[in-house]
Amino acid sequence: MGVRIVLAEDSVLLAEGLVRILERAGHEVIATVRDAAALRRIDLTGVDLVVTDVRMPPGDGDDGLRAALDLRRDRPALPVLVLSQYVAAAYARRLLSSERGGAVGYLLKERVGRVDDFLRAVETVVSGGVVVDPEVISKMFGSVVIERLTPREREVLALMARGDSNSEVAAELVISDAAVAKHVSNIFTKLDLPPETENRRVRAILMYLAQA
Repeated sequence: MGVRIVLAEDSVLLAEGLVRILERAGHEVIATVRDAAALRRIDLTGVDLVVTDVRMPPGDGDDGLRAALDLRRDRPALPVLVLSQYVAAAYARRLLSSERGGAVGYLLKERVGRVDDFLRAVETVVSGGVVVDPEVISKMFGSVVIERLTPREREVLALMARGDSNSEVAAELVISDAAVAKHVSNIFTKLDLPPETENRRVRAILMYLAQA
């Protein structure tokens, strides 16, 4: 099923290419903007996803990312997929620590050339999941020991990475909500993510993806 997308990209050629890829896949690009100020002015009613570059006018710094973060503050459940020319772990951390944590993605632009991967990322983010470029994950976390988890805990974490809520994990594995909550708590403990850690769920998912 197609989704309604706002695209923010100042490169005309890349923007046209992205529109073509998305529309061929059955999605609808309802607006294309070329600067962060225009992105902030977009009416998000009925929008299913925002795809934006990190670096955009007017400042040609991280204006696109900051606009996306502002939109997420106004509408925390808004799915956002950010594209970057370079591996910038700091930008990814800012996005992943934004409101609600889920329904976000951070990809290098070179990944767009792998059309199937890009379209899967679009679907994952729209469904509430988290997608981060493997190169960025590696820079953020380095080597992570997922082997500490039991097979059942890995199953739970894999479903979390898919974007499932605790209740959806319980239904998928045919176990109680309380059992899922216990597994999730164990996952956080074994991955050294204490309660004061911001967005523990997203960080655990990233650790899992780094080893996938």
